[in-house]
Amino acid sequence: MPEQVEIFGSTGQRRFLTFRMAKRLYALAAEEVSEVIRIPAAARVPQAPDALLGIANLRGTVLPLVSLRGLLGAGEVESLQNARAIVLANGAPVALAVDSVEALVTVESDRIETQQAELSTEDGERLKGAFPTGSGAAKILDIQSLLETAFAERAKPQRQARRGTAAAQAAETQHADIDMIVTFEVAGQEYALALGAVQEIVPAPESVAKMPRAEALVLGMMAFRDTLLPLLSLRGLLGFAPAEQSDGREKVVVAHIGGTLVGLVADRARAIVAAERDRIDPVPPMLSARAGGEAKINAVYRGEAGHRLISILAPDQLFREDVMRRLGAQQQTVAQTGTGDAARVERKFLVFRLGKDEFGLPVEAVDEVARVPEQITRVPKTPKFLEGVVNLRGEVLPVVDQRKRFDMPKLEHGENRRLIVVRTERHRAGLIVDSVSEVLRSETSAIEATPSLTDDTTRLVHGVINLEKDGRIVLLLDPAELLTRAERGLLDAFAAKARS
Repeated sequence: MPEQVEIFGSTGQRRFLTFRMAKRLYALAAEEVSEVIRIPAAARVPQAPDALLGIANLRGTVLPLVSLRGLLGAGEVESLQNARAIVLANGAPVALAVDSVEALVTVESDRIETQQAELSTEDGERLKGAFPTGSGAAKILDIQSLLETAFAERAKPQRQARRGTAAAQAAETQHADIDMIVTFEVAGQEYALALGAVQEIVPAPESVAKMPRAEALVLGMMAFRDTLLPLLSLRGLLGFAPAEQSDGREKVVVAHIGGTLVGLVADRARAIVAAERDRIDPVPPMLSARAGGEAKINAVYRGEAGHRLISILAPDQLFREDVMRRLGAQQQTVAQTGTGDAARVERKFLVFRLGKDEFGLPVEAVDEVARVPEQITRVPKTPKFLEGVVNLRGEVLPVVDQRKRFDMPKLEHGENRRLIVVRTERHRAGLIVDSVSEVLRSETSAIEATPSLTDDTTRLVHGVINLEKDGRIVLLLDPAELLTRAERGLLDAFAAKARS
C-alpha cells in the first residue's frame, strides 16, 4: 500500500482523535474531525439502513447521524452514557456515533504501520493504517470509504428534478368539484375555514400577554415566529360562553382574515376535509340575517351522508369593521416595511407523528383527515402493511398502516390515531398514523435538502424543515414514494379488481 505510506509520510508528526467501539480502539486524522458533541436527538428516517440513526440538528444545520457500530455490523451499544458523536470535517457534514472518545494524540509518522493494519483488518473494516498506544494499537479508519460503501449518494440535480415532479403530481390532485376545509371544535360543534385562509394550526400558548380594557373575545397576544399575534376566542366570536376550564387541548388557528393575520382559539382541532361542493349548502336567509353567531356562518357541509354537519365560517364576517381596523393597523405597518416578504413562495404541510418522529405531507396531496374507522375489512393474501379496505362515501379505499409499513412496533394506546387520505397521480389510499398535529406553513427557502446518503432515503424523504427554536425536525415525505414499486403494482391490481 505505497499510497498510504506517501500520505502519512516518513518524517514529521500527525495528530489523531482516538475513540472506542465494541472494545476496539480506532482513530481519525485530526483534520477529518470538525468537533465532538454529545449524541444529539435525531429524527428517525423510515426504511433507512441500520447504520443511519436519523437526521439531527446541529446549531441550525441538519446532518445525518451515522452509527459506527452499524457501519461495522457490531450490534447495538449497551449504554449511551459515554457515547459521543464525531462531526466529520470533510465533504458533506456527517455525525459519527461512537461508544466513547479517548484522546487527541500526536504520533510520529514513522510509527504508523500500514502493512500490519492490512493484515489485522476485521470484517467490515476499512483502514488506512495503525499505530501503537499505551492501551493497544489504534486502527486508523478510512471513514469516507466506509460511508461510500454503506450509502449510495444521490446527485442533487436528480433530487431537485424529482421534487419538481412530485410538486407537479401534487398539483394534479386538486379537483374542481372539491373544496378543502380545515375543521375545529367550538363548544361541542364542528366549524371550518377554507384551507386557503389557514396558515397554520399550533398549540395554544401557556402564557398570553393580556390587553387592558379589551373585549372578552380578545384574549391577548402571543409570540408567533418573529412577531406578535393577536388571539381571539372563537367561543366569544360565535356567541358561546367561555369554557369552564381548560382541558389542555385548545389549538390556535392562525388565519388570514381581511388581510390581517390573527390567532383564533378553538377548543380543539379536528380534521382536514375534502368537501364535495354539491354537499355544501348556503345558510338559510332567515338565519344569515340575524346578528348572532349564525351571521358568521357562510355555508354548511353535509358530510357522511348528512350525519356530520360542519358549519363553514365566513372570514370577512367574523369581526366588526372597527375591530378589523384596529387589528389591521399593526399588520399594515409590517407590510409596508417588509415589501419583499409577500413575494416569498410558501408551502403547506400536514404534520403527523409516528412515535416521537414528525413527518410532513404536502397539503395539496391530502384529500382529508379522519378518525380511523372501527370497521376495516381484511383482504386475504396481501402484505402485512395493507391493513384492509374501508368504504369511504361509496369508494372502496385501501388502508395502509404506516407503523407496519415502516417496521415499527404496534401502538399500545391508539385513541389519537388518524386516517390520512392521500392521492398521488395513480393511487388513492388511507394512511393510518399515530396522530395529526398541525398544518405547518414554510417558505420554500427554509426547506433544506435531505442529506444525500441512500437512494431509498432521498426518494422517500425529499426535504427537511428544521424548527431549531422548538427543537423539532420535520421530515417531508413524497406521497408517491410511500409505497415501493411492487406495492404500487399490488394497489393497481387491487383497484382494477374493485372496478370490475
